[in-house]
Amino acid sequence: MNVFPDFGAVGASGEFAAVIGALLTYVLIGAVLTLLVSATIWAIAAHTGNPYTAQKARIGVFVALGTAALAGAGIAWANFLLTIGDRL
Repeated sequence: MNVFPDFGAVGASGEFAAVIGALLTYVLIGAVLTLLVSATIWAIAAHTGNPYTAQKARIGVFVALGTAALAGAGIAWANFLLTIGDRL
């Protein structure tokens, strides 16, 4: 039995894919900008001896990295599930 989702059955599926791609682009651009700002603030705060601000900026760096990783992993996970669904 060949099971695969029928994307043609969904109205405006082409536009839906374009919207998802655009949102992914915005998420990745936001994550990179957050990473740059947080890393800069982390470096400045660590240099000036402000541990509280350095800690908050470090958390910002890790959140930005996690966001970028989850955004990339979400696409890989969806592709994996589509491939598995074809073999069930």
